[in-house]
Amino acid sequence: MKNRIISIIVIVILVVGAGFMLKRSHEKINAGKINLISSEIEVSVAEVGESSTGTNLNLTGTLNPYTEVVVSSQAAGQITSLNAELGQKKSKGAVIATIDNRIKALTAETAQLNADKQKRDLTRYENLFQGGTVTQQQIDDARMANVSAQIQLEQAKKQLADATITAPINGVITEKNVEFGSFVNIGSPVVRILDISRLKIRMNVSESNVYKLSIGDKANVVCDAFPDKTFTGKVSYIASKGDDSHNYPVEVIISNNGKLKAGTFANVTIGLPGNGNALSIPREALLGSSKNAKVYVIKDGKAQTRDITVSGGNEKVLFVANGLAKGEQIVTAGQINLIDGMTVNIAPNK
Repeated sequence: MKNRIISIIVIVILVVGAGFMLKRSHEKINAGKINLISSEIEVSVAEVGESSTGTNLNLTGTLNPYTEVVVSSQAAGQITSLNAELGQKKSKGAVIATIDNRIKALTAETAQLNADKQKRDLTRYENLFQGGTVTQQQIDDARMANVSAQIQLEQAKKQLADATITAPINGVITEKNVEFGSFVNIGSPVVRILDISRLKIRMNVSESNVYKLSIGDKANVVCDAFPDKTFTGKVSYIASKGDDSHNYPVEVIISNNGKLKAGTFANVTIGLPGNGNALSIPREALLGSSKNAKVYVIKDGKAQTRDITVSGGNEKVLFVANGLAKGEQIVTAGQINLIDGMTVNIAPNK
């Protein structure tokens, strides 16, 4: 019995001691929380400023040649000379290939002789007509024969010229479809030539933005191949009709210094005009979404949440319609540790 009483007393003492220790721990934890809340949090701040409401339209596209031409044969026959290799540069009018033209050359020579004869005959008939020795019908026939001979001569010259295939534009050969000695028909493709001295970028622009664009607007183009180089271009085309998703094709043209190749991806930035200036804050100051926007404002050394109305922005700043005044300090870094009303320590600007 005595041992049982002693055991009970020991248990009571242990329970009371454990309770006392739990109370002390709880008080320490609460004190730690109070100290945490009351301690100053270091934050970075910025002043509410003013910025132009103009924004940048960022688009992506692919570089395309300014002109692309498939050069086809205008005559039928065997290729007797060929001056075309992949990657070869051609000037407008440069000879690419010739087709067997011996018969065409003879035909043209014969047509020239006939045209010369008919011209001489017409001159003689006109002189005789003045002397009254030929009739009106005879001189009319001579004039008709002269015109017909000239037409035949022009046709023969055209057929002879068609046997020489020339470059219609300045450019680079990117496709070769024939070889020396092969036979081609009228319309057979011979080579493909690209003009990449200028490049076109076609992109789709939303309905809300396309009305802000104008022909001639400046565009800055950056390609992954040359990330440190910005190519300057301009808007050259804005579609008059959009697709079913209300997107409108827009083209930008840039000059090529010889570095860029067709088919390269491009990032295009076009500045959109705004309506003057507006209050602005850095994007990183925003709490929540732009539709339910809040920021921390520093007042008397403490952080206070403030509801604001966002009216737009760009990749760097947000425009504020209501809720802030120019010059007020707002928190741009350290918000995650803040509670409304907490004392803050403003970090020095770096």
